Amino acid sequence: MIDAEGFRANVGIILVNDAGNVFWGRRIGQKAWQFPQGGIKYNETPEQALFRELREEVGLTCADVEVLGVTHDWLRYLIPRRYLRRDRPPCIGQKQRWFLLRLTAGDERICLDADGTPEFDAWRWVDYWMPLTQIVSFKRDVYRLALEELARLLPVQPDQHLQQRA
Repeated sequence: MIDAEGFRANVGIILVNDAGNVFWGRRIGQKAWQFPQGGIKYNETPEQALFRELREEVGLTCADVEVLGVTHDWLRYLIPRRYLRRDRPPCIGQKQRWFLLRLTAGDERICLDADGTPEFDAWRWVDYWMPLTQIVSFKRDVYRLALEELARLLPVQPDQHLQQRA
């Protein structure tokens, strides 16, 4: 769904384990790493999109996670001109609701090809703030806002000195 301003509605997923590390996935066939995310379909709530995307991209269901929280508002980023698609309704960026989830199942439940069309070809657990040093620059502010807002909900607080380096 693209709103009147040209932003595509989307959910972002920060999946954390009991050690306070976050799931970091490598986009299939690329060197780029990111959190799971995906568009919200027409007549779908952000929560419904969250669980659909979680299943499609990571192979997990609602029984495998605990929802710890969600950002209070939409977080937006603009897509750089060179990446804009011209064959669809105009989309200038994404507006995202970010969810913080705790993995309650074992790592073995993670399956990157659960729906037959994988988005990631590798994954790993990383320090909570590390994604700020590796995500593409145009998404960095949204990642920082989401991580900062949701950090207070973590069972284990991440090291602040790592945030300052990011």
